[in-house]
Amino acid sequence: MSDGFSVTTSRVHDFEGFREAVHGSHVDVMQLERGRLHGSLTHVGIGNFSLSVGSFSTGIRTQRTSKEQKLIVGMLLESKNRVTHWSYDMRPGDVLVIPPSIDHDGRFFGASSYAAIRLDLADVSSIFGGETDLADPATWSVKSHYKADPRLGVVAIQRLRKIMSRLADPNIKLPEQSADFWRRSITDAMMATVMHSLPSDNAGPPLSATRLIRNVEHYIEAVGIRPVHIAELCAEFGVSRRSLHRAFDEVLGIGPVTFLRYKRLCGVHSILRESDPARTTVAEVAIQHGFIELGRFAQYYHTLFGEHPSETLRAPAGSLATSQAMFRPRFA
Repeated sequence: MSDGFSVTTSRVHDFEGFREAVHGSHVDVMQLERGRLHGSLTHVGIGNFSLSVGSFSTGIRTQRTSKEQKLIVGMLLESKNRVTHWSYDMRPGDVLVIPPSIDHDGRFFGASSYAAIRLDLADVSSIFGGETDLADPATWSVKSHYKADPRLGVVAIQRLRKIMSRLADPNIKLPEQSADFWRRSITDAMMATVMHSLPSDNAGPPLSATRLIRNVEHYIEAVGIRPVHIAELCAEFGVSRRSLHRAFDEVLGIGPVTFLRYKRLCGVHSILRESDPARTTVAEVAIQHGFIELGRFAQYYHTLFGEHPSETLRAPAGSLATSQAMFRPRFA
């Protein structure tokens, strides 16, 4: 991990181990089911933002009294029995919003797992820029429960687990410049259920589609090789995802997510062509460019370029220079 990330994973053998179930926030925990409790707890830190993922084998009661100005958003990942928070019954994929300074209590009636992000309330405007409701701090000032669409909830849980698996891999080196991309990717997975609950986009007239796409391309070029998340574009240009998608579809015939994926694939291709296979791995370059699943990444890569990423990496060192010489313009 680079200096922009911190990841700690520990095995838990008693209920006391979950008193820091959410990184940086003390939780009172009591075991309410017979048996030896065991589980795991992982904290990911990215600047002032954190993600905590925990699992445990027996029923517990949790209570938290908070005076800190931090927003916590939690998602139930799995449960063997009933789970309640405040008076809400939770199902896997459901999302819970715990505003700053609001007391919280929960009851897990059996083995469960969860994920929770903790962030500054002042950051929501930059994280959710373009989404009028979510970018307003007032939206997060009341406790809320969002029920997951069954299919959407499964997808969100799977994506979050894959992100965690990659970030927790000690063999992967993540550059600090990709920290914002992964913070937004985590938030995206956690907020999928909330986003699905938003009303239709009824904002005023947006920028023309052509102008918006041109601005997006200039922005991506300016930031360099680091991966750019769709949420970053929405925040930068003050447009909703729906508006951005309409513009891309009108101008380029593809959605912004597909466009950004192609852009990242092209970045990977360029780096692999210039890298020494003795010092560089495909996995390392892929994760640095925001690809979580290496199998799917390889499929995307092969479909776009007609070769496997390992073939690009192993290409003769002189092939790039030869290619450049062949296409070098001549001047009189």
